[in-house]
Amino acid sequence: MGQPQPLGALQGKTAIVTGSTSGIGAAIAAAFAREGARVVVTGRRTAEGQAVAARIGPRATFVRADLTDDGELRELVAGAAGRFGRIDCLVNNAGTPGHAVSITDLPVADFDHAHAVHVRAPLLLLQEVSRHMVPHRSGSIINVASVSGLRAGFSGHDYSVAKAGLLHLTRCAAVELGESGIRVNTVSPGPVATGIHRKATGHGTPVAEDGADEAEPLFARFLPRWQPCPEVGRAEDVAEAAVFLAGDGARFVNGQNLTVDGALTAGRPWSTVLDERRAMQEAARDGGHLTE
Repeated sequence: MGQPQPLGALQGKTAIVTGSTSGIGAAIAAAFAREGARVVVTGRRTAEGQAVAARIGPRATFVRADLTDDGELRELVAGAAGRFGRIDCLVNNAGTPGHAVSITDLPVADFDHAHAVHVRAPLLLLQEVSRHMVPHRSGSIINVASVSGLRAGFSGHDYSVAKAGLLHLTRCAAVELGESGIRVNTVSPGPVATGIHRKATGHGTPVAEDGADEAEPLFARFLPRWQPCPEVGRAEDVAEAAVFLAGDGARFVNGQNLTVDGALTAGRPWSTVLDERRAMQEAARDGGHLTE
């Protein structure tokens, strides 16, 4: 399938995309630039961020910022507003993987860190950016959450609870900022083949990013019993959803969560349901003995 053709949906707009040194964030930054936006690529890794901005081209610029440093986040927003004169879109995408441990063993420090990255930092950035958007009575803030914030059991408890908090932060902000012409929405990806999945298994960042493509055949092996759409989700799928929410075509969309998950949260694949029902019927005919 070819690349989407640019339509200029974001022509003249300025956007900040956090966590855009790789994965979903990098794909969103590239898609925004393709649609005419000026994009601030940001993250902690300078070399990777500069490389992403260089690949995107003159519409992109890299600014290093650490989500856990309030001062750096404020400088990020102030610098973008000063350089471009306005900020039209913020994408809170940066995140860290969850920890697959029992909830009785989950370190409180890990729980606090997940909320610092996935809830606190987006709140602070939302506060700073909205101050620049309110005078123009326009703007789009997009929080990248996860299907893990909608249903338990997909990721670590710390990550899942934090993403659920981000979903409700979106709704809370939307009902207030909507009165000032600012839309706040969420994109919730399902399993997407990016490096974050290898980070969750303990790989360092360079190894994880280099092996991101390895996640795709792994997902393709296990997803058919969970996800109705057989394709494996990719970062570009999430990016296209973000383009829609950032553009004027979504002018009346506010406080919503757009799931990009191949119907994973809608229900199990119908073929799986039928297979299980047939197995149960056969077991009933055999006297209740269910065989594998």
